[in-house]
Amino acid sequence: MSYAPGTVLPGPHAKGLGATARSDAWWAAPLGFFLLLAGFVVYSTWAAFQGAHYWVPGTNYISPFYSPELWGTSPHAWFGAAPPFWPLAILQYSPALLILGIPAGFRLTCYYYRKVYYRAFWADPTACAVGEPRNDYWGENFLPLILWNAHRFVLYLAIIFTCILGYDALKSFIFTTKDGGHAIGIGIGTVILTLNTVLLMGYTLGCHSFRHLVGGRCDSFGAKGSTTHSLWSGVTWLNERHPFFAMISLCWVAASDVYVRVLSISGWHDHLILFRF
Repeated sequence: MSYAPGTVLPGPHAKGLGATARSDAWWAAPLGFFLLLAGFVVYSTWAAFQGAHYWVPGTNYISPFYSPELWGTSPHAWFGAAPPFWPLAILQYSPALLILGIPAGFRLTCYYYRKVYYRAFWADPTACAVGEPRNDYWGENFLPLILWNAHRFVLYLAIIFTCILGYDALKSFIFTTKDGGHAIGIGIGTVILTLNTVLLMGYTLGCHSFRHLVGGRCDSFGAKGSTTHSLWSGVTWLNERHPFFAMISLCWVAASDVYVRVLSISGWHDHLILFRF
């Protein structure tokens, strides 16, 4: 059943913020998500404005917060130093500021994340059968929430970004030796960045919009076992685990930035297995 904006929801239901007959720890999940998401927002904002220590010399490690580096001072930059349009007199340039809006927008408009942060930050509602600050239902019919309908379009950009991070993961297997040569190898950073791509791919391809893109538009799959049905089934497997990939990929992308930042600042030598070529 759908309700028009401003409609008073039918009862009986608890009135007032936190009012409920539930005796379980219903507040634990919203509180946990609040702490997790707030912590990520604070750290990622700080990391994005640093503009330094996001890559490691001698390796191809680059923080996922800064990739793709369109303009920058590292060897990973596509177009050179700071972009000509950047207001350097007003705001210090950081490569992350140009690109983080897309992955942030994908998560912000994600159906699962909307459920989580609506409850954790806005208490709308805090939990099932728990009272919320207001008694009417507004939906997502006004700015800025109506923009959340762009999720299906942000998906395309998110897939491109995930593929670029996959390319970064492949490059992380190539190292520069002390004599200036190159070697294929594996380091802790290689494992971290590769796993980061796998988790992000699991989250992105498990998106509800991608599942619809793959098979939801079809009236019939045809024969069971067809290419479309098999692809849809695979995406459905990811979609059923969407909450897991959503949260573990969020934590892992932050951990990836931390590891690259620690290596860059400390100069600590990553443990490597090298095969010279």
